Amino acid sequence: MRVSFIGIGSMGAAMVPHLVRAGHSVSVWNRNRAAAEAIDGVTVLDTPAQAFQSDAVMTMLANDDAVRSVILDSGALAGASQSCVHVMMATISLALVDELAQRHKEAGVAYVSAPVFGVPAAAAGAQLNVLAAGDPQAIARIQPLLDVVGRKTWRLGDDPRRANVVKISGNMMIAQAFTAMGEAAHLSESYGVSAADLLEVLTNTIFSSPSYQRYGGFIAANTFEPGFKLPLGLKDVNLALSAAEAKGALLPVAKQVRENMQEALRAGLEDSDWSVAATIRRKL
Repeated sequence: MRVSFIGIGSMGAAMVPHLVRAGHSVSVWNRNRAAAEAIDGVTVLDTPAQAFQSDAVMTMLANDDAVRSVILDSGALAGASQSCVHVMMATISLALVDELAQRHKEAGVAYVSAPVFGVPAAAAGAQLNVLAAGDPQAIARIQPLLDVVGRKTWRLGDDPRRANVVKISGNMMIAQAFTAMGEAAHLSESYGVSAADLLEVLTNTIFSSPSYQRYGGFIAANTFEPGFKLPLGLKDVNLALSAAEAKGALLPVAKQVRENMQEALRAGLEDSDWSVAATIRRKL
């Protein structure tokens, strides 16, 4: 399949080599051309518009502003091939998902939401969980690509927002989980039980799951090497709160998590993993 990939950050750089090894004809576009040129076996494109001449375009960009600039404001859709499927893998707002779906419909280009659960290490091992929503026929056409980069695709219906709300909800829950572990460690340490001892028990018994084990390990060791940096994590919590506000839903725990993240940013921890917010303490 002729596939283009837009956005060669830490995730994209880990995903694209799988597509090349699977035998697909892969072209890439990135603002920083050097990052694209560093990947073996790909053709480097000059513009995002060129990407839309492929059978499929996979997009992994940082946020709403980047997606709007690269996909909408650039005019990339104007001359897109009518047989192209655009696979949006970025974590973006539900309002932008609606706008993208409408703009793609007007341009006659199929649009699939396919955000993923997994950090760059999971992407490097092709162990991502892909959340896919959109036209079933379009998803079926690009399923071979999703199979290459992920361990499983979770199909969530024909409304593209469904994949994004699951992604946003999941990231919100991760943030709440490491916040809870940070508070539990604070409590246990006040009674002489180290965070490492507490979390070894909890993450191997009642909270035995990958996210608890990953972030519990960070908290136990008090080291927060970034797999997912704090500003990006805060962006995702804000997306959850914005989505909730649009429906009149209340997310009081998410609001507290956001305050912790904002305080961690004020403390100069922006280059740390987002779970560093678990170290924020407040006095009654």
